[in-house]
Amino acid sequence: MIDVQRARALHAVATHGSVTAAAAALHVTSSALSQQLAKLEREIGQPLLRHRGRGVVLTDAGDLLAERTEAILSLITRAETELDALRGAVTGRMAIAAFATAARALLPAALRALRDQYPQLRVASQESDAQQALILLDRGEADLAVIDEWSTAARAVPGWLRRQHLFVDVADLALPAGHPLARDRGAIDLTACAGQPWITWTPGQFGHDWLVHTLRSLGAEPAIAHTAGEHQTILALVAAGLGVALMPRLGREPAPEGVAIRTLRPTVTRTVYAAWPADTTGRPAVQAAIAALQQCTPPAIASDE
Repeated sequence: MIDVQRARALHAVATHGSVTAAAAALHVTSSALSQQLAKLEREIGQPLLRHRGRGVVLTDAGDLLAERTEAILSLITRAETELDALRGAVTGRMAIAAFATAARALLPAALRALRDQYPQLRVASQESDAQQALILLDRGEADLAVIDEWSTAARAVPGWLRRQHLFVDVADLALPAGHPLARDRGAIDLTACAGQPWITWTPGQFGHDWLVHTLRSLGAEPAIAHTAGEHQTILALVAAGLGVALMPRLGREPAPEGVAIRTLRPTVTRTVYAAWPADTTGRPAVQAAIAALQQCTPPAIASDE
C-alpha cells in the first residue's frame, strides 16, 4: 500500500523542482524528506528519482505517481472541505497571502478579527505579490489570497479560482515638489505625464505592466528610469527629483518632504479581491476569512493633499 504522506513528499519534489525546496515547503529537513522518498521507492519497488548534476529529476514511474498523487491530494482537500462544512466549525489551519500594501493596511485588522472570533482557527500570513500569491494557491501553500487588478488590463482568471470583490483603490501621481506639473493644484491629465521619466515597480509586477501598456496606448514609449519593490523607496526616488510615479492610496504613508501628490484625470484605479481555490469554497474557515476581509476594508481612501 502506498503511504500518502510519502507520496505527498514526491509530489512536492515534482512541484518545487528539488528536494531542498520541497523540504522547505513541507517544513521538514532535507534529510527527513530523502528518507521518506527512499522508503517510498522500496514500497513501489522501482526508482522514482534519478540524480542529475546536483539535483534530481523524476523517472517515468515518479512522474506517474506524482501525477496520480496530485489527484489524490485534491480529493483529500475536497473531503476536508466537505467535512468542515458538515461540522460548520471554523477550525484548523489557514494560510493567507497578500500583496505588500494590503498586508500592511488590511490584513492586520482582519487577522485580529479572526483570532478574536475563532480561537480554534490558526492563521498564518505572508506578503506576496499577486502573481506569486496565485502560484501559492495553485500549489496548496496558501488557502486565500488578497490580489489586485489594475484597470484596463484585466488578469485572466483560471477556472479553478474563485474571487470576491473587496474594494477599489485609487492611484495618484507622485512628483517632485518643484516639478512644473506640481504647480497646478487640480487633477493632472495622464497624457501630460506620458513623456516623463517614470519610477515604478519592477518588471513583471502588474502595476508596472499596466503603466507600460497605458503609456504606449497614449502613443508614448514609457521611459522607465528606476524600479523598486517598496512604495517608500519609490517616493524617496521621486523626492530626489529622479522622476514621477503612480502611488496607490492603500497603505500609503504621508508623502516625504520634496514630494507632491496630485490626482490624475482620468482616475487611475485598481480593484482588490480575495481569491481562493474553487474546491474550498464550502470550507467555513475560507468564508470566515473572506467576511473578515470585507469587514476590515478601509473606508474611502483620501488623497494626502
